[in-house]
Amino acid sequence: MVITPQLQQAIKLLQLSNLELEAFVEAELERNPLLSRIENEAPSEAAEAPEAHASDSEIQFQDGVAQGSENALDAPQEAVYDAAPGEQNEVRTDAQPGLSDWSRTGNGGSFDSDDHDRPDKQETTLSEHLQAQASLAGFSPSDHAIALILIDSVDDAGYLRADLDEIATRLGVARARIEAILTCCQGFEPTGVMARNIPECLKLQLVEQNRFDPAMEALLDNLDLLARRDLVALRKLCGVDQEDLGEMIAEIQGLTPRPGAGFGSEPAQTVVPDVFVRSDPAGGWKVELNSDTLPRLLMDKRYHAEVSASARSDDDKVFVADCAAQASWLVKSLDQRARTILKVASEIVRQQDAFLAFGVEFLRPLTLKVVAEAIEMHESTVSRVTSNKYIATPRGVFELKFFFTAAIQSSDGGATHSAEAVRHRIKSMIDAEDVTGEVLSDDRIVEILQDTGIDIARRTVAKYREALRIPSSVERRRMRKAA
Repeated sequence: MVITPQLQQAIKLLQLSNLELEAFVEAELERNPLLSRIENEAPSEAAEAPEAHASDSEIQFQDGVAQGSENALDAPQEAVYDAAPGEQNEVRTDAQPGLSDWSRTGNGGSFDSDDHDRPDKQETTLSEHLQAQASLAGFSPSDHAIALILIDSVDDAGYLRADLDEIATRLGVARARIEAILTCCQGFEPTGVMARNIPECLKLQLVEQNRFDPAMEALLDNLDLLARRDLVALRKLCGVDQEDLGEMIAEIQGLTPRPGAGFGSEPAQTVVPDVFVRSDPAGGWKVELNSDTLPRLLMDKRYHAEVSASARSDDDKVFVADCAAQASWLVKSLDQRARTILKVASEIVRQQDAFLAFGVEFLRPLTLKVVAEAIEMHESTVSRVTSNKYIATPRGVFELKFFFTAAIQSSDGGATHSAEAVRHRIKSMIDAEDVTGEVLSDDRIVEILQDTGIDIARRTVAKYREALRIPSSVERRRMRKAA
């Protein structure tokens, strides 16, 4: 199929987040002189606004049935949004267990500082801090250039994320020279910066404190055993007794694995919900769009008439006609995007009303196909709508994809269970170990869940537990014993 530029733009608009959409609209306003933003609720009669009513941005649910304007859900199943039918639509949870963050770094300051009188002062970034030290390190011009390249590869936590062999090949120098410059840069403040991994970062800090010895080196080489609280194995590897090992662990916990955490970085963007869900006093749920995230654009007909009348050459006439067509299409596409988001969100609320009323344990299994069939749209359309879109509910703000979870079969042949609800139940069972005193193995968790009608395999329980970053029962027993 041939996808026209207009179709490509409609597809692109549908999957943009509200921040990305705002940037796109600003670019279009600069490019297209016929587009203007609605600054108030009463646009001029010479302007063309999308044909939408106030009731179109709100839907109410009572007893699982949508109530409100019929036009609110009148977006048909059009080919405009039916692109890329082979697109993958599964929801993926990326969670990897890691070491605890012991960072206690912060921004220094004193009562004598006058920084509070300058609220617009920019915080120094880690890269700027390292570049300033590199300028004073006495490098030759070529070595200084290499140091700056290494500094550019340092992340916000202070770690070097670069392959030294790749840099040496790209610059045409020996790896030994790169390593020598890196060693010098690792002496910069804060201590531990530009390390390539956690053990090296901690080693740099221990060396500065004159506390790096063979026993401590063995401990740093076996941090995985420390994470599992296997203290017996650590004592054998380090060649120390229990008291010395406890002191070494205390020293490690006093260090910071994120030396760059105390410096400025790009500010985190606050999540702004695209849809609001509120309880209706009459019963059910009220679903409405967040008007603050919806661009309000129009095509200025009066200005269009003026420039059309003054156009003399064919190129000018073509340019004005293209701008008018693009402006009209963009206004309609934005209106259609808003209607589609509302339509998908309303169906999700209808499907997950039990979660909104009673909590995560009542989250139902839901797939893109179920929602797509209910609203008569393509799965790829639903996938794009739910990407980077957030919904504010009485139970918090969630990405729309949160509500799509796999189904786990019931052991008694009844209704299926949501994978997210099962994960929550597993976490609750393990959290209750402090009260019951029993450390539950994965097999024991399987037995308990099967007794409650959830048919689940042990490997699935282990996968969910690891995704929640919960140690195994053996490690939890060691942690309890050590405590």
